[in-house]
Amino acid sequence: MKARMNHPAMLIPGAMETLQSLSTLAEKSGLSKSLAELVHLRASQINGCSVCVDMHARNLKRGGESDERSFAVAAWRDAPYFTDAERAALALTEAVTRLSDREDPVPDAVWDEAAKHFDEKKLAGLLLAISTINVWNRLNVATRQVAGEWMKSPEARKWVEEHAMAAR
Repeated sequence: MKARMNHPAMLIPGAMETLQSLSTLAEKSGLSKSLAELVHLRASQINGCSVCVDMHARNLKRGGESDERSFAVAAWRDAPYFTDAERAALALTEAVTRLSDREDPVPDAVWDEAAKHFDEKKLAGLLLAISTINVWNRLNVATRQVAGEWMKSPEARKWVEEHAMAAR
C-alpha cells in the first residue's frame, strides 16, 4: 500500500498546528480522554479510516482501556461495556458523522440524550472532538494514508513526543 501523496497537514504550513489546536480545545472542555478516544475510534470506523482506527485503538490501550471495550466500539449498542453517557456520546458521534444518511441528521432524541449527560461546555468539546476526527478521517481516506506509516515520519514522531510530555 502506498499513500497517494504526503499528508496535507504536513505539506501546508500551519495546518498540523491548526488541526491539533482544535483537538486541544476539545480536551479543555473537561471531556475525558477515554471518551474522546472512544468517539474518535467510532467515527473512524464509520469513515473507514485505517490510520485513525489503528491510532485510536492503540491510544485506548495505552490509556488503560480494556480490549473488550475497544473491540466492541463498533457494536456499542449491543455490548455491556459502556455507560449511558458513553452511549449518548457514541450515538451523537454516529449522527454527526453520518449527516447525509437521514432527513433529520441529528435527531432531537440523540441530542437530548447527550445533553442529559454533558453540560454545555462538555457538549461543545464533544462536538469539536467529533468534527475534528471527521476532518482527519477525510484527509487520510482521500489521500489513502497507510495505517502505521503515520508514525514513521519525523513530524509525527515529534508531535507524539511533544504531546506525550504534555500529558504527563
